[in-house]
Amino acid sequence: MTMQPVLLNKASRLLNHGPTVLVGSAHGGRTNVMAAAWAMPLDFDPPKVAVVIDQSTLTRQLVESSGVLSVCVPCVAQADLTRAVGGESGKDHPDKLQRCGVAWTAGPETGCPLVEGAIAWMECRVLPATRHVAAPHDLILAEVVSAWADDRVFSNGRWHFETGPQDLRSLHHVAGGSFYAVGDAVFPH
Repeated sequence: MTMQPVLLNKASRLLNHGPTVLVGSAHGGRTNVMAAAWAMPLDFDPPKVAVVIDQSTLTRQLVESSGVLSVCVPCVAQADLTRAVGGESGKDHPDKLQRCGVAWTAGPETGCPLVEGAIAWMECRVLPATRHVAAPHDLILAEVVSAWADDRVFSNGRWHFETGPQDLRSLHHVAGGSFYAVGDAVFPH
């Protein structure tokens, strides 16, 4: 795998197809990764994202304390890992990342986990507007400050799943712990 930088004005494309994501957080010596089905791009330049993170989670605590987070796009090869981090609480298990087999690198901008094997990574800074929507809606708004993608399935600002390995297709949560993989292109570029 070769993770290549993504131009920030193309970073919204990493999420515009609606994948499940892994949200990373770090603060005060603690780190966590959780799965989130509700994440989306909000703007192009500067790129912004929205992620729903329940207030009862360790991830939410760490994001609110640090003001930063990472958003990683897992692939089919990581379905079990995605289900594991989505089903276990970092509050209940301080060793959650080890228990779930999460290999990660600290992001250079935020220190948040960038999950190894994911097909895209974004580091984000929480926007001030979040304080008005987080409490009543669990919605975190953030600006993307750096982004990378696996060049086997994303290059020149576009996904090309149809020419990459099947196990590198993105996951899409459809409820009850079930996922679909992104499909074939209808209009190839």
